[in-house]
Amino acid sequence: MSKIIPIDTLGECNVDSPFKMQGKKFFYDNNGVIRKVHAKDYAPGSSVDEIEYFQRAGAREKIFFNPKNVTVGIVTCGGLCPGLNDVIRAVTFCALEGYGAKKVLGFQYGYEGLVAKYFHPPIELNTDNTDDIHEKGGTILKSSRGPQDTKEIVHTLRHYKVDILITIGGDGTLRGARDIQEEIKAQGLKIAVIGIPKTIDNDIGVIERSFGFETAIQGAWDVVTCAHAEAKAYRHGVGLVNLMGRESGWIATSASTSNSNVNFCLIPEVPFDLDGSNGFFEHLRQRLEKKDHAVVVVAEGAGQNLIAHENAKDKSGNTKLADVGTFLRDEMKRWFAEKDCEINVKYFDPSYSIRSTPANASDSEYCLFLGYNAMHAAMAGKTGMVVGMHNHRLVHLPISIIGERKLVDPNGWIWQAVLQSTRQPCCMVND
Repeated sequence: MSKIIPIDTLGECNVDSPFKMQGKKFFYDNNGVIRKVHAKDYAPGSSVDEIEYFQRAGAREKIFFNPKNVTVGIVTCGGLCPGLNDVIRAVTFCALEGYGAKKVLGFQYGYEGLVAKYFHPPIELNTDNTDDIHEKGGTILKSSRGPQDTKEIVHTLRHYKVDILITIGGDGTLRGARDIQEEIKAQGLKIAVIGIPKTIDNDIGVIERSFGFETAIQGAWDVVTCAHAEAKAYRHGVGLVNLMGRESGWIATSASTSNSNVNFCLIPEVPFDLDGSNGFFEHLRQRLEKKDHAVVVVAEGAGQNLIAHENAKDKSGNTKLADVGTFLRDEMKRWFAEKDCEINVKYFDPSYSIRSTPANASDSEYCLFLGYNAMHAAMAGKTGMVVGMHNHRLVHLPISIIGERKLVDPNGWIWQAVLQSTRQPCCMVND
């Protein structure tokens, strides 16, 4: 018997879905998507019975809540990301038009909006005031970082008679959602908590793709193209592009492979030296002597060991990073001046302009699917879970398994493709 990874539920589902009368297709909890897809993930002689599956996302024929009595809450937390408004719109339309829910409330400024002392009243969302928000960047619900008192959050949910809370955010937000769900359970309440993972860095473990990532690559592509034009216009020109990627270099690697004008890609997962015979600067000098120009892409978390800085934390508990982009720009100029070599560095940092842009068509469609399926799961009484893509399918994932970051494998095929495209050395560390 195959093992379906269970999802917490609020109780028996005895209400017919309104989609039943419309002849819609339904999914069931025994519809599974295989968890581990590579043969190397299984021990020799493993039985089919040992294979684990995630529940397939989708509308259920029987639901837990009576839709006409349901109040849905939505909150967005953390940094901006293309597609936030698309998700808000999708949840609102699915709740009101799909299920006929009583009300949708948007809580402002992240988890602060669920704590009374901040005085952020919720906004009642409807199909009119969310009709065109997917055409805009940012989030109409505002955002904030950092945890809040869980008991106060649950008190607010009870005050507004919220039956379903949809949280949209990254790993910190999902940890908060897990704590909220546990407090709800401890109080014996019937409130569903569903997470929609958001990280422009595409680095949430198990999640194959997070929304906003493809829009970020498209934006980065345009900037790399401009950096290439600037670099070629000057003798020994260097276009230096600083991109997002705190602990993982997915945006930098995808920007490099999608735009073959990149000559060096620096990411957190692959260490490098600046000085020395096998350091980055020496290889850059050789490139300039040969081709007279270069394009360098660096992820914001790369090379942090090379920069003296305090290990302070932000409100989300993340280590504050030193600015590797400006550091590289200044060190590059210093090193080449000491070598009496001409260099013309043009520096680009498009991070905020990429984060705040509207989602492209692909991401917008993906956000629609995420929002719809979050509502389907919630109406079926599922809780303490996230909706995410795994093995090319949308699935239900327990929040408890979200946590380990998805990193670029220096020995994997994606990094090998970067090395082949950029023709940079596979190692830029001195012995």
